[in-house]
Amino acid sequence: MSFSDARPGQVWADNDRRSAGRTVRVDEVDTRYAYCTVLTASTPGGRTGQRTRIALERMRPTSTGYRLLDGAL
Repeated sequence: MSFSDARPGQVWADNDRRSAGRTVRVDEVDTRYAYCTVLTASTPGGRTGQRTRIALERMRPTSTGYRLLDGAL
């Protein structure tokens, strides 16, 4: 899967061990970024529902990237 495969509606998990457990839903994509909503925070009491922008080049399964969750659109 290449980083250009990020699509609205997909759910991705953060691979960075400092953000273990964090998941985001892709809301929209442009040529450089995926604009996402945080679904699951990485820390107890963390902020969910927050909007964030992630560079598409990070939407790949590396140690500091993101992985598409099974069963996602």
